[in-house]
Amino acid sequence: MHQEVSLIATIAVSFVCAAILGYIADRLRLPPLVGYLLAGIAMGPMTPGFVADTELASQLAEMGVILLMFGVGLHFSTADLLAVRGIAVPGALARIAIVTLIGIGLANWWGWGLGAGIVFGLSLSVASTVVLLKALEERNLLNSASGRVAVGWLIVEDLAMVLALVLLPALAGLLGGHAADGGVAGLPLPMTIALTLLKVGAFAVMAIFLGPKIVPWLLTLVARTGSRELFTLTVLAIALGIAFGSAAIFGVSFALGAFFAGVVMSESNLSHRAAADSLPLQNAFSVLFFVSVGMLFDPSILVRQPMAVISALALIIVGKAIISFLIVVLLRYPIGMALTVSGGLAQIGEFSFILASLGVSLGLLPTDGKDIILGSAIISIILNPLVCAGAEVLHTRVQTRWPVLNNHFGRRRHEALGRELEKIRAINEAREHQHQLEMQELIETFPLFAKVDEDSQEELLLLFRPKSALPGERVIRKGDRGDGLYFLSSGAVEVQLPDGPIPLEPGAFFGEMALLSGGRRTADVVAVDFCQFLVLERRDFNMFTAKHPILRQAVSEMARERTEMNVMRQQRNQPSSVAS
Repeated sequence: MHQEVSLIATIAVSFVCAAILGYIADRLRLPPLVGYLLAGIAMGPMTPGFVADTELASQLAEMGVILLMFGVGLHFSTADLLAVRGIAVPGALARIAIVTLIGIGLANWWGWGLGAGIVFGLSLSVASTVVLLKALEERNLLNSASGRVAVGWLIVEDLAMVLALVLLPALAGLLGGHAADGGVAGLPLPMTIALTLLKVGAFAVMAIFLGPKIVPWLLTLVARTGSRELFTLTVLAIALGIAFGSAAIFGVSFALGAFFAGVVMSESNLSHRAAADSLPLQNAFSVLFFVSVGMLFDPSILVRQPMAVISALALIIVGKAIISFLIVVLLRYPIGMALTVSGGLAQIGEFSFILASLGVSLGLLPTDGKDIILGSAIISIILNPLVCAGAEVLHTRVQTRWPVLNNHFGRRRHEALGRELEKIRAINEAREHQHQLEMQELIETFPLFAKVDEDSQEELLLLFRPKSALPGERVIRKGDRGDGLYFLSSGAVEVQLPDGPIPLEPGAFFGEMALLSGGRRTADVVAVDFCQFLVLERRDFNMFTAKHPILRQAVSEMARERTEMNVMRQQRNQPSSVAS
């Protein structure tokens, strides 16, 4: 057995423990993620038995966050984010400010400094992407107006945390800690802020304006190769490459970079295929995220400082829920939306751990502060499904007891938001419907393609090269090399044979004989009307039919039948010889 197997051991034991404890949690009517967290605690350094490599687990968990945020971006376009800006931007910023102030107050009560209070408050103010998405998906709310608002709210929080992660090292000396080495820590504060905003702005501009021109083109280019594994690899390369590149070049988080990669890829017609191919990896690595969180937890903090954990937990679940509810209501949006947002965001997650670790490394936050944040995070994640269920029950009671208030409060703004989201949804559905019509029209025009599956039909649409011809134009010239197979979409052509022309109408194809034999064209083909063609070039034809021999067989049979018909026509037109 190889000596260095820490990566394999970490992944293997994480999956085995998570699968077993996740199943037990499900049988106990608890969310499976509770089992994943318990698996991490059991594998962590604070409990006896097997101890996994926490550093490796953390990096694998970061992969999970990257792939998850990439999936969010695939289903959440820029238009969606702009549609909910009226509630997501002020709501997220207001809640961050209020929760941070309360966190500073708690830290002061415990005898911590201002810097510790700021780090502690910021850590408690931001929610977990993984937990929120799972909560919305389980309740089928991800595509609802409330779900869009909650996800948009969380994205604004992530953007704010990116700024906080960059500014904390610069402010550490002023807040009682020590400045980090290198980076922008030596610059004046105004320069640091300006540089940070410039980097984030440059990244956003490149992602929004340059990305949609490059990424869909690249996906189409790879999809035309017909290789499923190469397509999946390209999707992952784009997600991870943009995430890593954005962090290395622009200083933004991996999660934010991956989100923008998904947003950019959503503009492609192949986005649904990209989402389907990356989903298994998203699920696997999100499990590792929860396991790694459990590994970081020191259960003794619950005994050493129980009141601190209870106070932090009360702020996360009760305080943040009340604050979120009041903000949404004050912005004149419906009570149901307020309850959905309050319940879904009443937890903390990945950014909280990053902020806590940075605070400890800068000397701002004591080690106990990090353990309090981790302990309250795990408990809040475990309790979040119950909080969301409680929000639904409360909404039902409001509907029953105060139907007028529930149906009319915030109705105008909710309807305006609904109309805007409906327009976006209609555009997306129209694009999808147009794609389906293209597929349906392809099959109706060329029944030959019904022999291959739907994915292969989509691949054909990418392989085809559109071409047109005017009346009288020679489409194929006798004696030329066979460069492709022509499918006639509209118009009419004539195959010029010695014994008379053969007309072809839409739905027919021609040029197959030279393609199959590797020889030269045996006849001219002339357009007799305005024609539109779909051309399958020689290389693409050979590649596609190699994977689908049934299609090549059908084309070969048609070519054989045409050859026999031509021979019969020539025999009929030959003058009969009379013996003398």
